[in-house]
Amino acid sequence: MPYCEGCGFELKEGAKFCPKCGARIPSFSIEQFSVSGDKLIDKVKELIHEGNVNRIIVKDEKGRTFLEIPVTAALVGIVLAPFLAALGVIAALLTNCTIVVVRREEKEGEKKV
Repeated sequence: MPYCEGCGFELKEGAKFCPKCGARIPSFSIEQFSVSGDKLIDKVKELIHEGNVNRIIVKDEKGRTFLEIPVTAALVGIVLAPFLAALGVIAALLTNCTIVVVRREEKEGEKKV
């Protein structure tokens, strides 16, 4: 279930506005990448540096979630280090994995920050 970015209220799927605070709910797109375990860390670093990623989810071949990384503008340097260490362990365990990337879609007229 999605949550309101403004107040944290749990939203129904497809909601355009938060029923609690009235905030507009942004649209998100989802992409999936299949990578080998040895390329996992490089691909995640590349995605984080793109800057328009909100969440990165690493899954195994059977679809089980191993790691979910919330990516925000404040997530840099030391805050990112524990996630990369966990990715190193996951990469050693998996031969192939799927990276699910959640991106916030920009609407016409929205200003990029």
